[in-house]
Amino acid sequence: MKKVAIFGSGRGSNALSLLEYFDENPDVEVSLIVSNKKDTGILQHAYDYNIPSFVVDKYAMENEKRLSKVLQDEQIDYIVLAGFLWLIPENIVKKYEGKIINIHPSLLPDFGGHGMYGMNVHNAVFNSGNKISGISIHEVNQNYDDGAIIYQEECEISDCKSPQEVAAKILELEHKNYPLVVDNWIKSKMS
Repeated sequence: MKKVAIFGSGRGSNALSLLEYFDENPDVEVSLIVSNKKDTGILQHAYDYNIPSFVVDKYAMENEKRLSKVLQDEQIDYIVLAGFLWLIPENIVKKYEGKIINIHPSLLPDFGGHGMYGMNVHNAVFNSGNKISGISIHEVNQNYDDGAIIYQEECEISDCKSPQEVAAKILELEHKNYPLVVDNWIKSKMS
């Protein structure tokens, strides 16, 4: 069985879709939830699913020894980012090279990079006049939204009247695809 840590910063809707998907999976266990905020939905999901959680602050991210120890103590094999807004420390990226995955709410490389997350992305996409948006699921390297793309799916947004409508369509795509793509990605690494 492979052990997964989910990192998130917000309400945790993608984390919840992952928890629901992997709850009965014999090959993958969500063993740790990491958040950079104390009062988040993702920590409530950890509590609801009886999963250990760790709140990381800026110091712990810059001096990643505490975070590395928690990952080691929980015997984490893979890290799944689900709305985690901070850059993962270089030593952890190196230690887990090819074993960290992220989801981004646009078709990368468009609308990616530092500062491009959540509504920032949806506002930029909507204001660009693009008729199509989508999701990108990619491996993580030391740069924001720059790792190898594993999966992309697009959706029509020409009927969207606001960035919030774009966000709703994208969130639906994320919940539908992220758990299955993560599962297949982990299985491909195991074989």
